[in-house]
Amino acid sequence: MRRRLAALLIVPALALTAACGGEGSKKDDDSSPSPSASASQAPVPKPVDSASPMPEVSGAAGKKADIKIPKGDPSGKFVVHTVTAGSGAVVKKGQLVVAHFTAKIWKSGKDLGSSHDEGAAPQVIDAGSAKVIPAFAESVVGKKIGSRILVVAPPAAAFGSAGQQQLGVAPDDTLVFVLDLESVIPNKAEGTQAPIPSDLPQIKADKDEPATITVPKNDPPTKLVDKVLIEGKGPEVKSGQTVYMQYSGATWKPNEGKAKATLFDSSWNTGAPFTTVIGQGQVIEGWDKGLVGKKVGSRVLLVIPPAQGYKDQAQGDQIPANSTLVFTVDILAAM
Repeated sequence: MRRRLAALLIVPALALTAACGGEGSKKDDDSSPSPSASASQAPVPKPVDSASPMPEVSGAAGKKADIKIPKGDPSGKFVVHTVTAGSGAVVKKGQLVVAHFTAKIWKSGKDLGSSHDEGAAPQVIDAGSAKVIPAFAESVVGKKIGSRILVVAPPAAAFGSAGQQQLGVAPDDTLVFVLDLESVIPNKAEGTQAPIPSDLPQIKADKDEPATITVPKNDPPTKLVDKVLIEGKGPEVKSGQTVYMQYSGATWKPNEGKAKATLFDSSWNTGAPFTTVIGQGQVIEGWDKGLVGKKVGSRVLLVIPPAQGYKDQAQGDQIPANSTLVFTVDILAAM
């Protein structure tokens, strides 16, 4: 099920990740939903440093790149070319890389957007992940932080044989990306988790997978709970910042002396952390109030009563009306 952004977001962030195994889109009306992989998908070609013809890249580092598409058809090769080498650490498979990007369609010259556009944000790329389009995932592995990378991605290295209709990408379109590798961030909160009172949900989130959330038999609290389980060492999150997070969410359902937590979504299923502007009404009220002021690097337990969640509005089959919501949120970065 891919109702994560439909459930949490009002205004979507730009993202270019690919969810394999039929994950579907992040949001029904998202401008850049995640394509599904198929059994008939062509194999990803091995990257090469150059091929003729090659796009030209100009513009200052740290700003939107200017991409000039050459005349003629693309070579069909998967090109990963270092325009400017950085001086930072070499990116390893499995690391999370924060990267600015600019994107175009080769054939039409259509601008697919940039992380420098108003309302957009840098992409967090799970280096080498099969859940991220190879044009991103494979292009950053082995590159140094601070580098500017030109990527020419045939369909097999981008959105596959299905293309990406909502982006205007046809099945045979070659895409051109420029990636500016900014930094590497941890993939989860680091440190020892504090004990949780017995009347609150218990959280197990020590693995790189959706958290286990177990709720007690008592009734859920009627006020927002925003308990810090691991306190990070970074700066406090401010309203208006773009925040990158790993999270798992469940509903808390009391039932005749028993209680049940039903996990309805997790960022670990998508191949990339969840990204949103915080404190500005782009997520449910419980997130805005519960996360602003927490430190980067923290793990936070949120228990959100219906009044600060979705009230009497059901969100599909997994989040009934008047649901109390439980989230464990690892704050990875804020910009």
